[in-house]
Order: sequence, then structure tokens, then C-alpha cells
Amino acid sequence: MGIAILVYVILDGFDLGIGILSPLADDAQKDRMVSAIGPFWDANETWLVLAVGLLLVAFPVAHGVILTTLYFPVAVLLIGLILRGVAFEFRAKVSLDAKPSWNRMFFIGSLMSALAQGYMLGIYVLGLDTSWPAVGFAALVAVCLAAAYAAIGAAWLIHKTEGALQVRAVKWLRASLGLVALGMAAISLATPLASTRIWDRWLGFPESLILAPLPILTVALFVWLWRLSGRMPLEGDRMNLAPFAALAGIFALGFAGLAWSFYPYVVPGRITIVEAASATESLAIILVGTLFVLPVITGYSIWAYRIFGGKAMDLRYD
Repeated sequence: MGIAILVYVILDGFDLGIGILSPLADDAQKDRMVSAIGPFWDANETWLVLAVGLLLVAFPVAHGVILTTLYFPVAVLLIGLILRGVAFEFRAKVSLDAKPSWNRMFFIGSLMSALAQGYMLGIYVLGLDTSWPAVGFAALVAVCLAAAYAAIGAAWLIHKTEGALQVRAVKWLRASLGLVALGMAAISLATPLASTRIWDRWLGFPESLILAPLPILTVALFVWLWRLSGRMPLEGDRMNLAPFAALAGIFALGFAGLAWSFYPYVVPGRITIVEAASATESLAIILVGTLFVLPVITGYSIWAYRIFGGKAMDLRYD
């Protein structure tokens, strides 16, 4: 489940990010941006389905508690994903007069989904607290996660496009990095303050020494990415995938920090993995299914990215 969530955030993150960035581009560039995610976006959402399915079947108690508390943002997320998917298809099939409206729907659906995910993350980090200060913190995380998706979307465009759009993508990446860093710093500070247990896990000795590489590597990747993006695009389009890889590494490091903070709780401070788990027989069935499904999803994702590698081309609907 953890793997599915992380892969979803990285892969569907750049899809949502490109949708968020789309109003900043002209019509021709919008088409090229859609072309850059066209072969992948539907498959990327599969990881979310897998993660939620595992949460429901493997940890039904946690599923009920989490989704009950987060019912409204989950509804917003689903509406946003549906709106994005519909707009993605309709924008290419309607008349030219109606196309701008569906482009706006594509942006709105992407932004709704990103903000809803960030809000849920903020509430979850604080142990599903829904007080007004917690809601304010969750709103901050929502904005920063949307910026993070915009950043990784821009990084994907640097890899998949060239010319004027690639140059603009570099500017979008640098403009969003500050909010990404702010969001990670806010979560890093709020998480130990929300629980004495997490405080001890991060700031106790020798835990602080063992975990020091996580923040150090994260800061190093931010600095390296900022300096690299200031020189891009490089001659011969060298290192065009490096910004995306760096942001994927930053996301993975942040996820590792959250995993360390909350384990063994699946609902922070309230329900452990053992307490939330289904019966042993159910878990055995889920394990067999996951051992089959996970390699299949991984395999066809790798295959799709290989088949549709290289630069994005102009959209064609023959």
C-alpha cells in the first residue's frame, strides 16, 4: 500500500501538475502538454485504486475512520479526478469554440484533486484533528502540495518537450520550488509537535543521528535542483530527466520520513496496523492477489513509458 501511494504521488502528480500549469500556456502549448501525459495518465491513476483497495480490504477499521473524517475532501478529490478525465477527452472532440471551456475544466479538475490530496495529508499528519488550527495547517499543506505537483509537472515537461515550451517549463519549475520547500518544512515541523512519540523518534538519541541523512539529502537535492535548473536547458538537451528524478527523490525522502514517524500506526496515535488489520485468512488472500497484481501494474507501466518515450509530438486524432 505504501509503494502504491508513493508511486501514485510521483506519477499522477506530474499529470495533475501539468493540468495546474495549463492556463499559463498558449493553445498550441496546451496540446503539446496534453500529448506529454496522454499515454500515461489513465494508467497512473491505477496506483491510487490499488492503494485505496488495499486500505479497504486489509485495514477496514482504519479505512472507516479515515474516510469518515475526510469524507468531504475525498468527495472533492473524486469529483476533481472525474472532471479532469472528462475534460481530457472532451477538449479534443468538441468544436474550437467549446475547447477553451474544457481546457478550464481540465485545470479546475486538476487543481481540485491536488488541493484535496494536500488537505487530507495535512489533516492526517495531525492525527485526523479537525480543529480550526488544524484546518488552517491543512490548507497550507494543500497549497504547497499543489505547488509540488506543478513542480514535478514542469520537470516532466522539461524531459518531454523542447523549444519555447521547455524554456517556460524551467521557469515554472523554479517558481514553484519555494512553495515545495515550504510545504515540506511545515510538515517536518508539525509532525513531531503533534505527538511526543514522534518527537522522541526524531529528536531522541541515537535516532536523530540515524535519521539525519533524510533531511540532509532532501536539502541537498533542493539545492542541486535549484542550481541545475538555473542553467537549463543545457546544450544538446543533456540531463533533461534529472529535474524529474530529483523531485521524485525528494518525494520519496519525504514519504520515508512520514513512514518512520507514524509506524506502526495506520491512524496516527489511535489505531496500529495490527489493530486495524483484517483476519489472517483475508490477509493471506490479499497477499496472493497483490503478489500477482503489483508486478502486472509495474510491468505494463514500465512498458508504456518505454513505448512512448522520447519527446511529445503534436496531438493527432485519426
